[in-house]
Amino acid sequence: MKLSDSSASFKYFESLDSMEGLARLEKSRPQNFLRSTRYGRYIHAIYPGTVAALTIGLAASFLSQHYKTPIMLFALLIGMAFRFLHTEGRCVTEGRCVAGIEFTSRQVLRIGVAMLGVRITIQQVASLGFGPVITVIAAVATTILIGVVLATQLGLHRLFGVLSGGAVSICGASAALAIGSVLPNRKDGERDTILAVVAVTGLSTLAMILYPILVNSLGLDHVQAGIFLGGTIHDVAQVVGAGYMISPQTGDIATYVKLLRVAMLAPVVLMIALSQPGVGTEGAKGARRVFPTFLLGFVGLVILNSLHLVPAAVVSFVSNASQWCLVAAIAALGMKTSLQDLAKVGWRPIGLMVIETLWIGVLVLMSVRYLI
Repeated sequence: MKLSDSSASFKYFESLDSMEGLARLEKSRPQNFLRSTRYGRYIHAIYPGTVAALTIGLAASFLSQHYKTPIMLFALLIGMAFRFLHTEGRCVTEGRCVAGIEFTSRQVLRIGVAMLGVRITIQQVASLGFGPVITVIAAVATTILIGVVLATQLGLHRLFGVLSGGAVSICGASAALAIGSVLPNRKDGERDTILAVVAVTGLSTLAMILYPILVNSLGLDHVQAGIFLGGTIHDVAQVVGAGYMISPQTGDIATYVKLLRVAMLAPVVLMIALSQPGVGTEGAKGARRVFPTFLLGFVGLVILNSLHLVPAAVVSFVSNASQWCLVAAIAALGMKTSLQDLAKVGWRPIGLMVIETLWIGVLVLMSVRYLI
């Protein structure tokens, strides 16, 4: 199967959502000490690509700390530079790293999303009061709806509207990865996920710089400013940076509002997954869509953390582990992405996400000024 045969390649990779599929992808034999273990052939298949993704993640972390730039962006760009690891040889099964890259971009991604639940408690959400909760729910729902409608009007696939609207309204790159993992498999699906990650990361960085200036010029108090920043900026890190740039009170409120948006990830991803044909059954094209069980992990961690059953040290560890899983996953997605393919999409996807960003900004601002 040649990589140039995009249809055959696409159908082939659809089968890699199981460890059995990944093991079949790697044709070389495991080392002697792995042959006697139960999961030896799986470990043999995935470890080269997984180690490559983690190594890129380490490099991205160093560069992020040194240049004060989002780690996801560095992981994505460096991953793209190592795309040859995923396309090595004439056949997709000849590349030694392919199975691990597929594993990291799929299973590790879902593990990372599940562990995001440890950052949230029900008490944090309840402490915000009724107004911010309604504002966040309305912002998420309407932004996704606008994304779907405008995507169709701009000649884009409606699923890109779902993906971009969810990324803008919930939690940036993490939401793009989570939503992308439950959307139906299609030829340009992974390219659209990468494009959404790149665009939302850039927009989030701009918002972190411009929005504190905006709230000061509008004369918002610390509470209003926190709700606005937490309700509009895309990524958690940028929300924290912008909030504490103004004051500790603003930073605290912005973080809680942002975590409320992150909590919307579970119901939104679940509804998107259940709305697609073939969830838990054979789809129209024979592709089996399974229930997104990683969401059960997300919800379970929220409940356990809300009941104070998770020690603070474990919360910190799991939160950091979640970040590393997502960084490795975006590095793996970068290794599967062609810059040439991204360049072909034009201005419309970026324009769509700019409109979505402006919409959620105006909606939250109006809510802060006149309703909360």
